[in-house]
Amino acid sequence: MSNSGAKKLTPEQLRKLYRPDELTVVHEPAGLSAVTSALRGVGRTVALVPTMGALHEGHLELVRRAKRTNQVVVVSIFVNPLQFGENEDFDKYPRTLDSDVALLREEGVALVFAPSVAQMYPDGPRTSVHPGSLGAELEGTSRPTHFAGMLTVVAKLLQIVRPHEAFFGEKDYQQLTLIRQMVRDLNFDVDIVAVPTVRESDGLALSSRNRYLDGQQRELAITLSAALAAGRHAAGRGPDAVVAAARSVLDGATGVDVDYLELRGSDLGPIPSSGNARLLVAARIGATRLIDNVPVTVPPVGGHNAVPDFQPAQADA
Repeated sequence: MSNSGAKKLTPEQLRKLYRPDELTVVHEPAGLSAVTSALRGVGRTVALVPTMGALHEGHLELVRRAKRTNQVVVVSIFVNPLQFGENEDFDKYPRTLDSDVALLREEGVALVFAPSVAQMYPDGPRTSVHPGSLGAELEGTSRPTHFAGMLTVVAKLLQIVRPHEAFFGEKDYQQLTLIRQMVRDLNFDVDIVAVPTVRESDGLALSSRNRYLDGQQRELAITLSAALAAGRHAAGRGPDAVVAAARSVLDGATGVDVDYLELRGSDLGPIPSSGNARLLVAARIGATRLIDNVPVTVPPVGGHNAVPDFQPAQADA
């Protein structure tokens, strides 16, 4: 992954633009490229945590994981218009830059990248990354342009920052899978690190869109994680039992409009005869669309269900 457009900084210039004990907000892509290029040049390991802002404990867990293995963590905050379709929530998506920066300062983040739409797409969105057939399935069925927009901005962020590692949550599992596919297919020189979903104590997956829910809807939202847990616990009886158990929980909840419930392979291909799989759900509660997923281990015929490949992280009380 080349970045020949980044200007070269002298060590003195770098010290003026980057102070590891202070948070700096960078808006210009070229400026950030120059800083991260200089940091790599002096042997620093760089991580990227891409976000759309409205940060919560799930995002902060990504930051903490990134800090464990990297000397510099760049957090991007950019509400990307390309991944929102018609009649979606781009205009009302929460934009909370000041409070986001305050949270990141507490976590010891030194670089925040917060470009405008014009700075990210100065000539408009002329070029995009096509997600392939998987991009038209699951989320792509109802959001046909979403993944092309998401992959395009992730590709740009990887090119601008050129991190050694980039961190993504497993809650957006199809997104994670497609990013891994893009990195592999297009030979991006970066390691994609997956971080388990962070949940509230009652099981609800953390999401920036949870703030749209009123009290009653918040109670209904727990149905999604409850259904996934029921499906996972039924894995010892086979794939059909997984889906049936989850479906029975969803069917018993009035006010949960299910978009899809599917068991897939861990690569989102066909269900394996045995081994790691993913149970995924999307549903609308009121005007809010939520997604969630869990790992499921499909045992061999006559075998016993194994422990899932991770236990979801819990948010701090």
